[in-house]
Amino acid sequence: MSPKRILFLSVSAGAGHARAAEALRATAAAAFPRVETLHLDVMEYVPAAFRKLYTDFYIKLVHRHPQLWRMLYHATSTADPASPTQKLRRATERLGTRALRRAIDEFAPDAIVCTHFLPAEILMHEIRRERLATPVWVQVTDFDLHGMWVIPRMTGYFAASEEVAFRMRAAGIPADRVHVTGIPVMPAFAEPPDRQACARHFGLDPARRTILLMGGGGGLGGLDEVAASLLRLGPAGARHDFQLIVLAGRNQDALTRLRAMEAEHAGRLFPFGFTDEVQRLMACSDLVITKPGGLTTSECLAMGVPMLLNAPIPGQEESNADYLLEQGAALKAIDAVALEYRVGMLLAEPQRLQRMRAAAAALGRPQAAQSVLQIVADALDAADVNDGGR
Repeated sequence: MSPKRILFLSVSAGAGHARAAEALRATAAAAFPRVETLHLDVMEYVPAAFRKLYTDFYIKLVHRHPQLWRMLYHATSTADPASPTQKLRRATERLGTRALRRAIDEFAPDAIVCTHFLPAEILMHEIRRERLATPVWVQVTDFDLHGMWVIPRMTGYFAASEEVAFRMRAAGIPADRVHVTGIPVMPAFAEPPDRQACARHFGLDPARRTILLMGGGGGLGGLDEVAASLLRLGPAGARHDFQLIVLAGRNQDALTRLRAMEAEHAGRLFPFGFTDEVQRLMACSDLVITKPGGLTTSECLAMGVPMLLNAPIPGQEESNADYLLEQGAALKAIDAVALEYRVGMLLAEPQRLQRMRAAAAALGRPQAAQSVLQIVADALDAADVNDGGR
């Protein structure tokens, strides 16, 4: 078969959609030598005013007015697609997409995979107007199915779990177009590195319990405050002995405060800024404290690491949390007091932590990206065979 081109389209409203697209692109580069790929962020091809509204407004809304976002999330999921408000929303989303269509035409893909519903909806209208004949696939990036992901005229849909697939079929998507693959994670998460080697690399003691705290600690105070409350559980209180890794990302202020605390907790607190070695830090960890985003939790599951979930965004992250709690791979903390209590409880009950680890490993789909790409590639090969037979 001839070499193929696959285009990945994401939206930079939160990091997860872009990370899923990058996971697909990286997996294709490593495992599909006959496939040429390109990843485009749709927000780079829309008017600046629309980009600011779509990304900045979303971020401000979920952090400053979470209850309003919860209401909008559920209202838009069940809204009639033919309602005037939904028609107006779709018309707004199609504004200024000429640059995106030009970029797609220049790459001339044989298939397109969307990791956000916005580009899929834009392309659905192009397909309906017979201005696009390329097959378009949709990768859902949460353990839930919002109504906006149910877009007609798509070639196929990739679900995070059997329940999401069931919801897709219940929403009217033909069963033969629904594929349960999981959520794509980077190839590094599919091959967990050796704990001993990783611990030595970071100066950690591989024999001690290790907790990884990720994110901004939204709703639980600053990262340094969360870290301080957890460290009180340690040797000074003669209750538990553990090491705490804290990822501050690009939050330089938080990193500065954490490093100031490091001397007081030498050998127990290990702060990091932005790093591309998250999978190696997870390999050292017995528990990850994180927000329940679809991509981060999928990375934890791929590594078989149990989670303590904090401050979920209303809507999709709450649904992710519910799924992980039901499956026994996570616990949830509703505030800083609950977080401190549950960490202490898990450290005191290693058998429970081990059961959660086993549940996480059972749920993990580290080969999700490869599964998605194989399905798309097989469909393209089949199309080639059919074309050759005519």
